[in-house]
Amino acid sequence: MQEESAGDEEVWAKVLCECYGVDLAHTGPVLIGTETLSRRVRLSDGRRVLVRQYRAMADLERIRAAWEMSELCRVARVPVPRAWRSWDGEVLTSFADAAWVVSEEALGRVVTEPMTVARAQHIGLMLGRMHRALVACPPPAHGRPARWHTADAESAAACSELLLIRAAAQHNLRLDQLNAQLDQRRRDLRTHVPRLRAGLPGDLVAHAAHGDFTRTNLLAQEDLITAILGFHGEVCVLAWELGRAAFDPRTVANSPSWMRFALRLIGAYRAENPGLPLADLRACARIALLDLLFSFDGATTGGHRRFVRTDADARQRWAECQITIRRLLASLDDLESALVAVGRGS
Repeated sequence: MQEESAGDEEVWAKVLCECYGVDLAHTGPVLIGTETLSRRVRLSDGRRVLVRQYRAMADLERIRAAWEMSELCRVARVPVPRAWRSWDGEVLTSFADAAWVVSEEALGRVVTEPMTVARAQHIGLMLGRMHRALVACPPPAHGRPARWHTADAESAAACSELLLIRAAAQHNLRLDQLNAQLDQRRRDLRTHVPRLRAGLPGDLVAHAAHGDFTRTNLLAQEDLITAILGFHGEVCVLAWELGRAAFDPRTVANSPSWMRFALRLIGAYRAENPGLPLADLRACARIALLDLLFSFDGATTGGHRRFVRTDADARQRWAECQITIRRLLASLDDLESALVAVGRGS
């Protein structure tokens, strides 16, 4: 929703003045999110904020729950930008046939390189602290779809055929390579999904969680996480969210030390959230692998999703996921033994 026609500067100035009692001095667009038109705003008193305008079709109750959840995490010392409340006391306020949120500007940048030990540890600490804080959150109305747990492997294999047809229609120059990769994915889905699922705990812990705790929603300065963005306001399996963070494809595919970084992240998580059962902790690598097997993000160009913004990003994302799947498959037994040791503090 990054279109200037979604609202002019006069409307933005009126929102800030009439709903928050502050005056706009300057605005600039910023590319974050798929549901919002967002602008960085400098106020007349010199303060800087981020203003989000939500599209009319957005699920406002879900968005409100996500912002209230983020505020609960902020109070628990998780680095989340503070959302302002309007004169009516609302985080999500209505004005000019739209919904708006104003939050403090977050410092830092989205990190594009693989993790370091220090950054992995800080990510794990913040995720563990967040999960521990959100135990007290009323369960959101929405649950995160768990395709990795419930989707039919044959249907996912059939989806890969449709992707190949789309790639051919796009005159994809790497069609032969993509054909080989999708053929491998079909074999992986049919061969590995049943045994991977058979090794999952029967009752995985799920409660309110971020819902998209990935590299693209984390801002950092050096090795410190300075802001966590993009709460979805969903019930999630905690081991799924932990596994996605620990086995980030950017790191697994590009760093020879990926396993060490993942174990450091999970160890730090365990220190902050010791209540996650050992069986769930052990399963997080298996769940991350299943999640990747059912994901086709980046396989074709166009229609980019949350991880990618350009065709080059899509190709990189897809290539990194292929490498990550192979490395997790090859190392899963060793990983799960190491995770048990981490869980027991040994």
